[in-house]
Amino acid sequence: MLTLAIILLPILGAILLFTLKANSSKYVAFTLAIAEFVLTAFVWAQFYEKGVQFEIQYPWITQINSSLHFGIDGLTLLMLLLTNTLTPIIIYSSFKDNRPSAFYALILLMQFGLVGLFTSIDGLLFYIFWEVTLIPIWFICGLYGTGENKRKINLKFFIYTFFGSLFMLVAFIYVYLQTGSFDYHSLYSIKLSSEEQVFIFWMFFLAFAIKLPIFPFHSWQADTYTMAPTQGSMLLSGIMLKMGVFGIIKYLLPLAPEAIGGISGCIVLVLSIIGIVYASLIAIVQKDIKRLIAFSSMAHVGLIAAGIFSSAILSVNYGIDKTGIEGASIQMLAHGVNIVGLFYVADILIKRFGTRDLSKMGGLAAKAPVLAVLFMIISVGTMAVPLTNAFIGEFLLLKSIFTLSTWGVIFAGLTLILCAVYVTKTYGMSMFGPGNKEFLKTQKDISLQTQIGLGVLAFLVLIFGIFPQPLLNLSSETATHVLGLLFR
Repeated sequence: MLTLAIILLPILGAILLFTLKANSSKYVAFTLAIAEFVLTAFVWAQFYEKGVQFEIQYPWITQINSSLHFGIDGLTLLMLLLTNTLTPIIIYSSFKDNRPSAFYALILLMQFGLVGLFTSIDGLLFYIFWEVTLIPIWFICGLYGTGENKRKINLKFFIYTFFGSLFMLVAFIYVYLQTGSFDYHSLYSIKLSSEEQVFIFWMFFLAFAIKLPIFPFHSWQADTYTMAPTQGSMLLSGIMLKMGVFGIIKYLLPLAPEAIGGISGCIVLVLSIIGIVYASLIAIVQKDIKRLIAFSSMAHVGLIAAGIFSSAILSVNYGIDKTGIEGASIQMLAHGVNIVGLFYVADILIKRFGTRDLSKMGGLAAKAPVLAVLFMIISVGTMAVPLTNAFIGEFLLLKSIFTLSTWGVIFAGLTLILCAVYVTKTYGMSMFGPGNKEFLKTQKDISLQTQIGLGVLAFLVLIFGIFPQPLLNLSSETATHVLGLLFR
């Protein structure tokens, strides 16, 4: 029943919030999000065996053999930890913005869609929750975003992601026709020809690549992240793009191993590495802090995708290599924490300086030392400095790529250098430099409330870096299970 409670709490909370007045809604939303986190922590404490646990199943559409089938395995638990740790922080970051009740209801509706997707064991349910998540984020960006072209940008985002999901629906229908079931245990037992696997590979990949996004399916991302309200940017980059990585590991790899081991897998690996370098170079020249963070996110996701496909290609052709999928699983959590932290700081800076232009910022470290310290911790985490949360994940990802290709790791490894360039640029331009002396005279450090929000993120950066083993245990279980399916 824990799984059912985790799924239903956000949607019941969203319904409640639509009936409340704005002055109390943020506290109700935050309390419900904390309750969801506590339930997830309890599941983690009880999670002691491999495979799917806390499983529930109810009859649904019997004519097509589809059921309300949910459960939690290692990868699902990592995604629940990511979603239900970041959601209360995202809500908390908006406390000074005087948002209406509908805003918080939409965030909880988004959380419901994400939790439902990550716990789904039925492919049709997975697709439905995939579409459910699009509805609240579209309203969040459309109603609370900024900029003259926000409607055009939001429409582009909707068309891209909705159109991409249709490819996934085609793939699910095709494999359903071969098995007569949407349950992923049945889907995993399917025997497809090489040509069928290539078809399934590209149908799934197009949907997941747009959501991530992987080069060259990224043109919606930077504009959407920049236009969205800060909490929308956090949801999109911190949690929502992980849906694509989750889908690759959960469905694409087990259903199309021959395609992965052939030219299709190599093409995707090359695209992922191109995306790392391309996005990093664009981030370096950006002056708009939100666009810089958007391209930073794209570069890090490119490395995650490259590590996954390196691991899968190695496993299919040369024997099991778990490091890439282990690294990707733990890096999703680290990236979510770091990118939410960066957008949190960006929101503070934009409100302080009244601009997104980094060249018009500067000198804030002397007036806001607590902000400077917390921003530094999040920055070194983003750069994957040892003893921070992203270090072990990036190490495993690059190790997998290196095992497959020396040239591949040379280009993918540029992320370490290029990331240091754009992160230190962002930190230096905002925290140091002369700045506007008259403006700086009026500046103070961040409030205690903001210190708590950023402090929690900084704590997560350090604690996951110093004690990564509990998360590595979950990622190892995930990699063993997924790669074992390639040889079924």
